[in-house]
Amino acid sequence: MKENGGGGNRMEAESRLQELGILKEIAELLNKGTETDEILSDVLEKLLGVTGLKSGWIFLIGGDGTYRLAAKKNLPEALSRSNFAPMCAGECWCIEKYRNGRLSKATNIMECKRLEDAIINNLGDTGELTHHATVPLRAGDERFGILNVGSPNKLHFDQEELALLESVALQIGTSLKRIELARQERELALTAERNRLARDLHDSVNQLLFSVSLTAKGGASMAKSDEVRETFAYIQELTQEALNEMRALIWQLRPQGLENGIVSALRGYAQMLGLELDIQVKGVLNLPGKIEEAIWRIGQESMANCKKHSGQTKISIKITVKQKCLTLEISDPGCGFHYLEGNELPSLGLKSMKDRVEALGGQLRIVSAVGQGTELAAQIPV
Repeated sequence: MKENGGGGNRMEAESRLQELGILKEIAELLNKGTETDEILSDVLEKLLGVTGLKSGWIFLIGGDGTYRLAAKKNLPEALSRSNFAPMCAGECWCIEKYRNGRLSKATNIMECKRLEDAIINNLGDTGELTHHATVPLRAGDERFGILNVGSPNKLHFDQEELALLESVALQIGTSLKRIELARQERELALTAERNRLARDLHDSVNQLLFSVSLTAKGGASMAKSDEVRETFAYIQELTQEALNEMRALIWQLRPQGLENGIVSALRGYAQMLGLELDIQVKGVLNLPGKIEEAIWRIGQESMANCKKHSGQTKISIKITVKQKCLTLEISDPGCGFHYLEGNELPSLGLKSMKDRVEALGGQLRIVSAVGQGTELAAQIPV
């Protein structure tokens, strides 16, 4: 009896040490990276390797319930076909439980709805994978998504397996929170640096240009010859243009008025440039910070282009929010330019606008022709 008891204790101790070893390896992986999808892919591969499980996938789920497939390993043909299309759309029971708040710990999912649908629709080989375990990814009260793992012909996970998966999921959730906090810190640092640069430009270069303008004005008034007066007047004109450019740059670095809303900020910027802005908003404009800043920067660039190149002082901006999609339309009746869709964009400003929209998962369309004005239309998922 004593020998049996001692053997059982040794086995339990060895199992515990193995579990701690797994958690240590995963913690080291999580602490190395800063890119979410790369970290999740690496951790998922490590988890499957040390547990002997075959397949795994991770859904990141937003506060509005929308989800995306952030990591996947060894999914069967039925789920990986068409660039994992069966995993990127539709509903399933694990996500439904997560949204309803009924998924608070690691649990067995008796059957996988996505696999069932794949069988019904003859999407391909399921690799005898029918069931999986589901674990919520969380850190404190914050939730980030779910971790799913399974193996062919494995119908049930015991309590020790679920406990290990839950420990790993907590580590992943904590790491996701760390990455989010680091991102916020970088954004705050970038904002602080922009504000510092804006202050420096205002206090140094802007003041110098203003002094040059005043000096040129004084020189013109004292000059005795027409030629000298014209030279001073030209210097004053150039200096005034540089001052206007500098003020616009300071606005771009430090968006004064954005705290009062995007509409107020765009109107203020148009007024500063001397443009007549017609702005229309349809739908509820309660936008995430990234999208609001993107609209602000695109609006700035568009109005600056209108001021410099269009030969017009009128510009129209229309913002529409409908069914989780924001449409931004900007047009001016100016001189336009020659552009065919698919060609390389002719300016750095237009490329910057396109990059901003695509970084948010959206698309930007540009329509312009010589003498027919310019239209920009961006669609961004909200």
